[in-house]
Amino acid sequence: MAELFESYASDFAQLQKSIESRLAIDFSSVSSETRRSALRHADAEAEEASELVSQMEIEVQAFPSSVRERYTNELRALKSSLEKLQRDIRAKQRPASGLGASGLPLEEYHDQDPETGHEDAQRQRLLKGTDILERGTQRLAESTRLALDTEDVGANILQDLRRQREQIEHSRDTLHGADAHIDRSTRTLQHMIRRAQQQKLITTGIIVVLVLLILLILYSKLF
Repeated sequence: MAELFESYASDFAQLQKSIESRLAIDFSSVSSETRRSALRHADAEAEEASELVSQMEIEVQAFPSSVRERYTNELRALKSSLEKLQRDIRAKQRPASGLGASGLPLEEYHDQDPETGHEDAQRQRLLKGTDILERGTQRLAESTRLALDTEDVGANILQDLRRQREQIEHSRDTLHGADAHIDRSTRTLQHMIRRAQQQKLITTGIIVVLVLLILLILYSKLF
């Protein structure tokens, strides 16, 4: 998600730089066609930048709360930059002294064919829409690629977890086997201890009997 947001931010920075360079033109020293072309391109790029901001807003909503505030502040700054660019474009589009509403000299403004101007505007809108669609397709392809990469990472993690589970199960079975061997060994040792105690008692009894017999024999010999 952060990678896609940074990609949008990078595209926005490029558009901002392009718009600022177009607005920096000294329109008083260029032809009316150059002025119209620069403002049309600047307006189209501003709309594309607005689309990027909308996409970034969607991405920010999906961020975890731990980083959302930082990206929200960055997005707020980008919105402010976009609003300033849009104000600058509108200011450049206002008719100046000796210019008509379209930015043409008054004589050209009156001679301009309204139907031709409408066709040009429609053509520009179509070109702008096609360009926005192509960029949206590219972003969609990039999002799809990121989703596929994430899916591959998730599949690898699942495989690792499966292998670790098998290892844990094998270790558990080994521990169960070791417990069984320990139980058998404990029972064997307890049996051996009881046998040793029994033999010790028997040996003690035999010794006592032998001592008594020896004393009895000595008593009978002496008395």
